Amino acid sequence: MHGNFGPQEQILWPASVLAGIVMCGAVYQMTRHVSSRCFKCYSMLNNRQKVEWNNRGFSTLHALVAAAVSFYLVMISDLFNEDAHNSIIIDRKSWLSDCMFGVSIGYFLTDLTMIMLYFPSLGGNEYLLHHGLSMYAIGLALLSGKAHMYILMVLFTEITTPFVNLRWYLDVAGQKTCNLYLYNGVALFVGWLVWVFEFSTPRGTTS
Repeated sequence: MHGNFGPQEQILWPASVLAGIVMCGAVYQMTRHVSSRCFKCYSMLNNRQKVEWNNRGFSTLHALVAAAVSFYLVMISDLFNEDAHNSIIIDRKSWLSDCMFGVSIGYFLTDLTMIMLYFPSLGGNEYLLHHGLSMYAIGLALLSGKAHMYILMVLFTEITTPFVNLRWYLDVAGQKTCNLYLYNGVALFVGWLVWVFEFSTPRGTTS
């Protein structure tokens, strides 16, 4: 593996990882403060449930950012358009994909730390395996500068995370019988369909 460690990467990579960690911490605290003031059900949760409630706040934000950036780079920009560049697709990257990967590593590090601190309340061994493999794959793509398109395609699956989190929020708030719970389930299904149809044949799949 031949990494490209130029001056830009030496600053961008650690800065983006740090940004991901800071983002998680800031959103965790913001979720706690807003929820304690705006949602009556929050005060009725036990301490572990409050931790998970706040944790899902920064999980949701990361998912939205990751899905938006991934969709832009793969489907809208010409980064992976086979007619726009001479290089093969597996070698294509940009500062934005580098930054997104760094932020995602920062998110997974933060979430993994919380999972271990509160184990197994926030997730069992499968979460440890998932986060470990995710950081390995993203880190490998970041250091090698290769396969960015495929990592972005996987990151786009985060589009379903806000719906999964909303389902949990409604459940612990005792709102499983409300219409929003049903509509959210439909939206979760549609989110998966979007990934299947939009990313199963992305632009420039031939090299």
